[in-house]
Amino acid sequence: MYLRFWGVRGSTPTPQRGNLRYGGNTSCVELRTRDGIFVFDCGTGLRLLGHSLRKEFGKLPIKARIFISHYHWDHIQGIPFFSPLYGQQNHFDFHSFKSTETNVRQALEDQMLNPYFPVDMRAMLARRYFHEIGEEKQSYDGVSVTSKWLNHPQGCMGYRIEHNGKVIVYATDNEPGNPEGDQNVRALAQGADVFIYDSQYTPHEYKTAKKNWGHSTWEEAVSIAREADVKKLVLFHHDPDHDDRAIDAILRESRRQFRSAIAAKEGLIVKLK
Repeated sequence: MYLRFWGVRGSTPTPQRGNLRYGGNTSCVELRTRDGIFVFDCGTGLRLLGHSLRKEFGKLPIKARIFISHYHWDHIQGIPFFSPLYGQQNHFDFHSFKSTETNVRQALEDQMLNPYFPVDMRAMLARRYFHEIGEEKQSYDGVSVTSKWLNHPQGCMGYRIEHNGKVIVYATDNEPGNPEGDQNVRALAQGADVFIYDSQYTPHEYKTAKKNWGHSTWEEAVSIAREADVKKLVLFHHDPDHDDRAIDAILRESRRQFRSAIAAKEGLIVKLK
């Protein structure tokens, strides 16, 4: 079982030269088990995942479950460019929450309506199934997925994935200070082998200019990891204004307090035996 990071940036893609080492694509993480493919979020990194899957499977059918944390652009904007969705032999199950404004199917379809994209989702020939979830625990292909609310504008889900005695947590886009969100993210993270967490800001940035923007800091990531007895912390959802040097500095500070911290970068593979 392994994780592969296809997009690690928050808010907007950043294709500048100074960001090449960590990457500029927005959020997309693949979990591969012996029996299945699980995808967490559909930012622009999803396009690269699509190319990789087509190369791997050729004409064979591709089947995957896709869990979307929320419907902000940086987490769904890769959908129109995910080439396996246009292959009729393929099968995808999408999972996310229903709100008063939208649901998973509507959110994905609406971003492709005229005049926003040249074709709509009817051009996608793959079998597509849409599942509305709340705070719950479900089993899919032998993998347990627990979902809980995080603290982010218009809502956001965090996911705890358990398989063969290993625990992975995907908890992006979460602002500290909300009692329910703080409790939920710690419950999700408890004892995790890999904890992927929103580390968009430095503490100074957050305190001086970014409060109520819906994101967290590397310092909060470290605090949660220590409290929850996490084995490996992955700093994720890098700010678009942070170049490689800035992320290097954040990682150095994080490792002073939590030695097993790493910073997510495109192409990073984390193996779980």
